[in-house]
Amino acid sequence: MVQIGKQDGVTTLILNRPKQRNALDAGVIDGLIQAIEEAEADHDTRCLVIRGAGGNFCAGRDLTHPPERNLAAVLAADETWTKVNRLLHRINIPTVAVVEGYAVAGGFTLAMICDFVLAEIGAQFGALEMRRNFPAAINTPVLSSLVGPRLALEFLLFGDLIPAQRLYEVGLINRLVEGAEALNQVAHQFVGGLAALDPDAVRMTKESQRAARNMPLIDALEMGKLGNALIAASGRMDEAMQGYADSKKD
Repeated sequence: MVQIGKQDGVTTLILNRPKQRNALDAGVIDGLIQAIEEAEADHDTRCLVIRGAGGNFCAGRDLTHPPERNLAAVLAADETWTKVNRLLHRINIPTVAVVEGYAVAGGFTLAMICDFVLAEIGAQFGALEMRRNFPAAINTPVLSSLVGPRLALEFLLFGDLIPAQRLYEVGLINRLVEGAEALNQVAHQFVGGLAALDPDAVRMTKESQRAARNMPLIDALEMGKLGNALIAASGRMDEAMQGYADSKKD
């Protein structure tokens, strides 16, 4: 259900249910949890990529089976999906969604929770839950943390399909290209650049950026100060200063 590939410091997770547009059933969700946890524990992994098989990213939760009506069972199922998003939010390596085709409902969440989104221009996104009179419960906090309240509410309430171009214009997509081949090329370049970065510096930058979004500015500044002090005490600042000095001689 989730194929895993590893190459040059990059772990790639491929949702592999192409006939179902890579809909999220229990097997896929459990596979994502295991793969994300393994990637985080793997010191050789410097970047995590998520994409879908068969020309689509992900059509959201699999609704082919009747939903549970027992509250405890529903909460247990939702906890596993929430865990996927929690893991991706907290992981200290860069995460990249490579999107073509549909990324809707839970698939929209999965793309947006990643640090970066690279998309083919024909991709379609959307929080479609409201079409079934169902609140987009997980999409709501994710979208609300990325865009302003008015735009987030528009996306959440209308449940429209949103062209990739629109999301690129509002800053929710980092790279937008035409064609699957071009998408693969830009993904290779973008992800390779991330994997080449110093992992400790990346981790501390992600932690600081997360803190800046989730705490008052004054507290985030204190956290940044601590991070700088730790880097300096480790001797890494000496390397950076020497590199800067050498560059000025050229």
